[in-house]
Amino acid sequence: MTNKEFGKYGEELAKNFLIKKGYKILETNYRYSRIAEIDIIALKNNTLHFVEVKTRKSNTFGTPIEAITRTKLNSIYNCAKFYIQNSNKKYTKFQIDAIGIILKENNSPEFNFLENIELN
Repeated sequence: MTNKEFGKYGEELAKNFLIKKGYKILETNYRYSRIAEIDIIALKNNTLHFVEVKTRKSNTFGTPIEAITRTKLNSIYNCAKFYIQNSNKKYTKFQIDAIGIILKENNSPEFNFLENIELN
């Protein structure tokens, strides 16, 4: 499996994880520009969730969540603003979330769901 395929597999796992938790998936791989992309845009309880997904095979080089940089969060935030401004629906609440996935040797996923990440 290539890195790209591995990432797409992780995004699919994350999407199913969110659906089981009652989220409605609105978009996947939403692009604002060549450098800005949001993996999953979902809706739950009238709140838009912009979700970054990171998948790893182990924590050897840090957890998947630790791989999300301040630069990436700023990119997601700007992309989220663009999405909201250009949406036909008017959303008043949104947040940035992250799902870190470790795929164990038997391919069973271990999820770490971090909600409402603050930009400081």
